[in-house]
Amino acid sequence: MIKEILLSTIIDEISMGPFGSDIKVDNFITSGIPVLNGSNLLDKKLVEDSFKYISEIKANTLGRANAKRGDIVITHRGTLGQVSYIPENSKYDRYIISQSQFRVRFKKEINPIYLTYLFHTPYGQKKLLSFKNHVGVPALAQATSNFKLLKLRLHDKVIQDKIASVISSLDDKIELNNKINAELEAMTKTMYDYWFVQFDFPDAKGKPYKSSGGKMVWNEQLKREVPDSWEVCDLSDIANITMGQSPPGESYNEEGDGMIFFQGCTDFGSRFPSVRKFTTHPTRYAKEGDILLSVRAPVGTLNIAKEECCIGRGLAALNSKDNCNSFLLGVMIKLKQIFDRRNVDGTTFGSITKDDLYSLKVIKPTEIILKKYHDVIDPAFLKQNKIELESQQLSQLRDWLLPMLMNGQVTVAKI
Repeated sequence: MIKEILLSTIIDEISMGPFGSDIKVDNFITSGIPVLNGSNLLDKKLVEDSFKYISEIKANTLGRANAKRGDIVITHRGTLGQVSYIPENSKYDRYIISQSQFRVRFKKEINPIYLTYLFHTPYGQKKLLSFKNHVGVPALAQATSNFKLLKLRLHDKVIQDKIASVISSLDDKIELNNKINAELEAMTKTMYDYWFVQFDFPDAKGKPYKSSGGKMVWNEQLKREVPDSWEVCDLSDIANITMGQSPPGESYNEEGDGMIFFQGCTDFGSRFPSVRKFTTHPTRYAKEGDILLSVRAPVGTLNIAKEECCIGRGLAALNSKDNCNSFLLGVMIKLKQIFDRRNVDGTTFGSITKDDLYSLKVIKPTEIILKKYHDVIDPAFLKQNKIELESQQLSQLRDWLLPMLMNGQVTVAKI
C-alpha cells in the first residue's frame, strides 16, 4: 500500500552543515574524521573517496553536522539533486557534512535506502527541487524547513525493505563489476608499462629483457633507447584509422531511427559509450571493438565501440593492423597521458588533425613479442568488455525497475 506522508512526521533528526568559517584550511589533517564534499554524493550510496579530514576534537565541536550510518545526505547548494545514504558497512562510523549539504535521519519506519532511491526517480527529483531558488547560485531555499514540508507517496516498511533490497542488489553487483574491472585495468596498465615502457618483456630465456642486459639502441625521434630490432613508426603504421564525419543535422534523432551515432565523447562511459542519438544518414563508421578517440577538446579521451556505429567529426575510430587491439589500447592510453600532461602545462589541444594523428610516433615491437603480449592480455581485455556490458545491462534494468516499483506499476513479488 502507498500513502502520502508529510516528511516532518517521520524525520528523527535534520541538520544543516557547518558554516564555512567553522572549518578552516588549517583544520585539515592527513587522517581523522572525513569531511564530505560533492564528489562523495555522486551515487545513491556514499562514494568513499576524495576525503579531507579533521581531528576528532574538531569534529566534536560541530555537533549536528556529524553524520552517521543510516543518515541521508543531500546537497542544498551548488549541484542540486544529489542524495546519498551512508551504508551500515561504511568505512567510517561518522562523517562531517559540508556547508553545502544537510543530513536527515528518519524514524525506524522508514528505510533510508528506499527513500534515497525514491529521490533519484523523476518524481522524487521534482519534489526535492520544488523549492529551488532560481536566482543566483543554484540552491534549495530554506532547505531543511521546506524539506520537512514535502509530502511523498511512500510504501509501508515491508515493501520499502523489499524494494531497497532488489534495487541495491543490482547496484552492489555493478559496484563489484567496477572493482573487478578497475583491478584488471591496473593489471593491464602495469604489464603494458613493464613490457613497452620499461622494456622488461620476457626475453627468449624468460628473463626481463632490459634488466638482463638486452641490447638497446638510441632512437633520435623518441630521444631515448629502445630494444634492438624494434621499430619506431607512425600510429597509422600499426592502426587502421577512420576520422569521423558528421551526418546532416536533420538526420539526428533520439527515437532509435537509423544507426547509433556519436558526435564526440559526450556520451562516453567508463569503457563503452551510452547510446542516446541515432542518424538516418550515417557517413563514417566504427566497427564493433574499435577504439573510439576524441579528436576535439578534450583530445585523447577513449572508449570502445560495443557495436557498429556512426562517428561524427569529434571522434576517430582505430583498430589494430596486427589484430591486437589490447596492445593498441595501451598505446592510445599512453598517448592520452601525453595529451593530458600538455593540457596541464597550458598547451591546450582544441583538436588534433588527421595528419597529426596519423603521424604520432609510437614503438612497434617484434611480432613475437606482440603475440606473447596478446596471448597474455587479450583474455583480460575481453573479460573487461564482458563485465562492462553486463554492468550496462544491469543499469538499464535498474533504471527501468526503479520508477515502476516506486509508483506501484511493478511489485516485488512479480520480479
